[in-house]
Amino acid sequence: MRVLVTGASGLLGGEVARQLVHQGHDVATFQRRPSGIDGAEDFRGSLNDDGALRSAIDRAEGIIHLAAKVSITGRAAEFDGVNIEGTRRLLQMARMAGVRDVVYVSSPSVAHSGSAIVGLGAEQADPRHAHGDYARTKAEAELLALAANGPDIRVAAVRPHIVWGPGDTQLVERVLARASHRRLPLLDAGAALIDTTYVDNAASAIVAALHRMEHVHGRAVVVSNGEPRPIGELLAGICDAGGVAPPSWSVPGGLARAAGAVVERFWTMAGRKEEPPMTRFLAEQLSTAHWFDQRVTRELLDWTPAVSLDEGLARLAEYYGSGTTGPLA
Repeated sequence: MRVLVTGASGLLGGEVARQLVHQGHDVATFQRRPSGIDGAEDFRGSLNDDGALRSAIDRAEGIIHLAAKVSITGRAAEFDGVNIEGTRRLLQMARMAGVRDVVYVSSPSVAHSGSAIVGLGAEQADPRHAHGDYARTKAEAELLALAANGPDIRVAAVRPHIVWGPGDTQLVERVLARASHRRLPLLDAGAALIDTTYVDNAASAIVAALHRMEHVHGRAVVVSNGEPRPIGELLAGICDAGGVAPPSWSVPGGLARAAGAVVERFWTMAGRKEEPPMTRFLAEQLSTAHWFDQRVTRELLDWTPAVSLDEGLARLAEYYGSGTTGPLA
């Protein structure tokens, strides 16, 4: 099968492309910079470049769409242009090119309004109540994608929850950088129970969705390791693997959320490019329980995660050379 993977220069997109190549598929990749995936045909460009996108889609039978603007802050128009309009353009071109299957890689944040998530499934994407422009535009794009599902093209949405692994700059590097400078507090003592997804597992679930489109098209599923842990323990495991001291000071979650909202507005208005010390979304993620029931996901995808959290942390320790990570309590 000829499969196009967008956003393959990222951690998750790259692993998806590698797994497809390993399975013997004819793989193309499309992103702004070279993907570096051995065995894949690489196309470069943006989702707003019709000519480049058309060339990448040509001959594709399936598309896995990961390319997105992923950021804590930024101008709303930038998120709209990439995440909503870019997805709309890709779906239109996919239909015109006769692509049969599209897996849209979404996010659990599309259905998260800030309250605790305890054992839920894939709730309806809700742009109106999503927190932040990233979540809002991903929700809009997911609704667009699933609305395109029909007799001529099958579309499914997969929402990997907090993906991490060696080489991760979205979670792991931020945790280690903040912890090393004592800028990573535990909110509410780090007691919130959360689940995450090791990158290999997230990629294999996404690939499984492409293979199981008959069962999953028209639906959204949330993917995680299915091993909820207190966030304080998870952060300690990541810090241990990276060879830095874990966070040891705590801040009330309500105070952090209020401060984060103020800081986020200031950063956006000022057009600052560096990462702010706190945002409302980040404070919610660090202080609110969010873990999901994986039974429906595993049944629909005929999939189970191959790498446990403890094995993932051991691989992370090997990557950083500390070799000190052991099983979490």
